[in-house]
Amino acid sequence: MQAVHLSRRWQTQNWSVAEVEALFALPFIDLMFRAQSVHREYHAANKIQLSTLLSIKTGGCSEDCGYCPQAARYQTGVENEAILDVATVVSTAKLSKQNGASRFCMGAAWRGPKQRDLDPVLEMVREVKALGLETCCTLGMLKDGQAEQLKAAGLDYYNHNLDTAPEKYGDIVTTREYQDRLDTLDRVRGAGINVCCGGIVGMGESRTERAGLIAHWPASIHRQSRCPSITSYKSKAHQCTISWQVNAPSTGRSSSAPSRRHASPCRTVL
Repeated sequence: MQAVHLSRRWQTQNWSVAEVEALFALPFIDLMFRAQSVHREYHAANKIQLSTLLSIKTGGCSEDCGYCPQAARYQTGVENEAILDVATVVSTAKLSKQNGASRFCMGAAWRGPKQRDLDPVLEMVREVKALGLETCCTLGMLKDGQAEQLKAAGLDYYNHNLDTAPEKYGDIVTTREYQDRLDTLDRVRGAGINVCCGGIVGMGESRTERAGLIAHWPASIHRQSRCPSITSYKSKAHQCTISWQVNAPSTGRSSSAPSRRHASPCRTVL
């Protein structure tokens, strides 16, 4: 099999589904070696970043994401809670910093924030930024002008996941389109905010569909930049983090969402 280089090539050329599937077929130890090689090219060999994720608004979401227990239409035992007050968020951020975190992410279970929702979030971002922490938010889909407000408040990263391959998307979510996700990512990049974007595996997709999600990233998310690898690493030059959340096996959509431990407002960044 022809060697596939995971670093510089990623920045200059899109990947085909077949090429990604070839990576899937490699022995696990080889994949670990390649991932470490990419990591060491862009980061100190034995250094990682510690981040804290806080749900600032839990439950009651109007979306129907098949993986998320926070959708109001599912009977999962997750209560619809009010947004946390700024003081509580800042107190949590201070404790996170004391415990070694350098980035603090605030997630809200919304389809997208209204302006009355965004206003307190902007204050949270300003206050957390003042603590010397990197700031991150995941608030759902953004309207025109909202990303610019977040940037002005001091937001460093915005998390917004593609979730699955385009051809699988309608089996997982029906209350929005795949293009809606891409539009928000465009707004985030246009405002100069760094993108944190991930996918979820274990929702009944095929291996080819998993490969399709990865192959779709360079063309759809990073039209003017490239990530250094297809694993979970961030280049300082390109400011892009790829994240993954792994769910229990699923056969598709159902009237009940997965258990709470398999989903959260913010995806886990490896």
